Amino acid sequence: MDLEERVDRVLRHTEEVLTPEEVRSLLASNDHPRAYIGFEPSGSLTVAHLITTRKILDLAEAGCDVTVFLADWHAWINDKLDGDLARIAAAGRYMQETFEALGADPGRTRYRWSHELTGSSDYWARVVRVAKATSLARTKRAMSIMGRTEEESELDTSRLFYPAMQGADIFELPVEIAYGGMDQRRAHVLAREVAHHYHWPVPTAVHTPLLSSLTGGGRMNPTDGTVERKMSKSDPSSGIPIPAEKPLIEERIQGAFCPARVVAGNPVVEAVRFIAFPWEGHLTVERPAKYGGPLEFATETEFDAAWTEGKLHPQDLKVAVVEVLDRLVAPARRHFAAHPELSPASFAAPREPTATS
Repeated sequence: MDLEERVDRVLRHTEEVLTPEEVRSLLASNDHPRAYIGFEPSGSLTVAHLITTRKILDLAEAGCDVTVFLADWHAWINDKLDGDLARIAAAGRYMQETFEALGADPGRTRYRWSHELTGSSDYWARVVRVAKATSLARTKRAMSIMGRTEEESELDTSRLFYPAMQGADIFELPVEIAYGGMDQRRAHVLAREVAHHYHWPVPTAVHTPLLSSLTGGGRMNPTDGTVERKMSKSDPSSGIPIPAEKPLIEERIQGAFCPARVVAGNPVVEAVRFIAFPWEGHLTVERPAKYGGPLEFATETEFDAAWTEGKLHPQDLKVAVVEVLDRLVAPARRHFAAHPELSPASFAAPREPTATS
């Protein structure tokens, strides 16, 4: 793969890159730059994570040494899975199994845990340095990276550690490319500013779009930390878990917000743009002959034109999206059917004891 192909792999299907010029320069000088994406092990992945999985594959194909960082301590701080580290660890193992089932080559993608870093005094020295270069007000504004508001940061002092820890992770791993969804933009910008402050190597930042909640509504402006409308693990009705059986995929998509001709905030249209085209490169819409017969879209531009001009009915689009998502989730479904001990049931909340007579 030549330089232009490698650059295309990293840049394609992104919403923002800081900066494309830095990516090109990095790839031109380094055959195997280090890239990472961090996740809190906090519940079932959703089909929105097909966006991040595709970019993990892109980065590996571009020659990057990709690390998936399983941020168990961050999930603990953020009170995920009731702060139960055993359940958080099980969720992390499930996430690794899911990414590998979806195609992440274990030979090209490594998995690291935050607890591997937190045992080092050097790591905590880095956390302090990041914190000293960041105002308290800026730290509070960064609470959006953990799905919290500035006001919520007052509830628990440990949450104030989170942004500095996430910044320190980038430098301690270390990585040249910090990747995440647009909801991680503030963390990556903060890391870049801290790097400039201390004259550390400045990480490039690659951001893919967020998939809107299937229920619609809410605001979405990741640049100011507002991500109320995104598909979320914490709201089961907003998304589709992995692995989901086809009837559940169909039920959720059929009930999804999908106004005709509307693109902005339309999760079904976004599933086509952010998932179907990046994964499959086209979209097939099967329709009965009486409604015009099948449609084949070879490019996103063709699809956008047909949708915005009203040439494609929402019901037909929903049927097509169900088929795409079912195909893409199927490998994970097969994997967990063969390994149920690694499924989301492994980190489910303990059952309440039942009364006995």
